[in-house]
Parts: sequence; structure tokens; C-alpha cells
Amino acid sequence: MAATATLAGVGAASAHVTANAPTLTQGGYGVVTLVVPNESDTAATTELTVTLPKLKSARPEVMPGWKTTVAKDPSTEEVTSITWTALPNTPGVPVGEFAQFRISGGPFPEQESVSLPALQTYADGVKADWSQPMTEGGEEPEHPAPTLTLPAAEEGADHHGGSTSHGGTTSTANADTATVSASDSSTDGAARWLGGIGLVVGALGAVFGVAALTRSGRRGDAKTGGDQTGRGDDA
Repeated sequence: MAATATLAGVGAASAHVTANAPTLTQGGYGVVTLVVPNESDTAATTELTVTLPKLKSARPEVMPGWKTTVAKDPSTEEVTSITWTALPNTPGVPVGEFAQFRISGGPFPEQESVSLPALQTYADGVKADWSQPMTEGGEEPEHPAPTLTLPAAEEGADHHGGSTSHGGTTSTANADTATVSASDSSTDGAARWLGGIGLVVGALGAVFGVAALTRSGRRGDAKTGGDQTGRGDDA
């Protein structure tokens, strides 16, 4: 969601539209944040258009009070620009404040820096065109284009933010290891259950055996007593 805050201690000359993407790498996907200050003393910012380097995918973050329009190259379906327009009866970016507009997309060009020219429109019709490149001497122009500095992606890194090795071999190996571990755990659990059942059956067998011996002994004593009684009568 867009963030709006008050500008404090920032001169109009230095309050430029800027872009940052800390996790984005060359040729990769990521989230780009455009920081848009309101430089007017009398009018709110009501529209912002940012030009993109023909991305296969680009989605603006949901922003209450703003409508977004995504423009694409009809021949390639690549995204070329995104425009945010403040809805009627909403404040836009008020005087003395700034807002953050976010885009998620890629892949970005495999180069060290990428310019994202932006056109800022105010409620009174004034436009600020942030599209000027840096001068050869390194001096900042009056309306510099927002620029991203992109580091090279690490070897084996996934442009979407993950990491793989040899076409996903590492991920497959990890999955296999997890499967084997789960299988071993299941087998061990089954063995424990079977062992427990065996102990219970053995205990029950012992109980029944003792009971049988006890009954047999009682029957033997009764028979012996009967025989002795019979002999006494004969005498």
C-alpha cells in the first residue's frame, strides 16, 4: 500500500522523484519503489506515469484512492508504462507531502543502471517531466530521471529470488532427502507399534498360561482328594 508522509527540511530543488529496489539484480524480478514528493506550493499531485524498459511482467501495488493503467506494446505484450491517477474527491499527494508508488515485475535489463522516466502532474495542470539523464561530468540535471543501480546476479541465483544448482538438482536432492527421512520415520514408527503389540500379546499369553496352570492344579488336587476318600470308604 502506498505511503504518504510530510516533507520536512527538504528544499524544492532536491525533492526529486527517485526509485529504489534493494533486492533487484540485473536480469531479475523484484519490487521497485518510486518516491514521489510534491514540489508545488499550491496544488496536489494527481497523476504519475512511469516509463518501463519493456518488462514481461509488471504489476502496480493496490493504492486506495488511485486508479492504475498499465500500457503494453501491442506487438509483444510487454509492459511499457504504468500510470496512477487520483480518483475524484481524493487528496492525491497533498502539498508538503510525498507518496510511494510500488511496482512488482521483471525481468529488468542486464545492465548496471536502468532509468525510469516519470511524468508528474499537478491538480493545476502543471507537469514535471523527470526524464533528464545524468550529465557526463556527473552533475545532476534539473529534472533527473529516477534511476536504479543494479548489481550483477550471483552465480546460480534464481532471478525470482530463490537459488538453484544445475537446473534444480539441489532442490530435487533436498526433496529426495526429505522423502527418505519421512519414509524412515514412518517405518520406525510402524516398527515401534508392531513391537508394542507383540509385547502386549506376549503379556496376555503369559497371563492365560498362568491361569491355565492354576486351573489344572486345582483339578488335580480335587481328583487326589476324591481318590483318598474312596479308599477310606473301602477300608
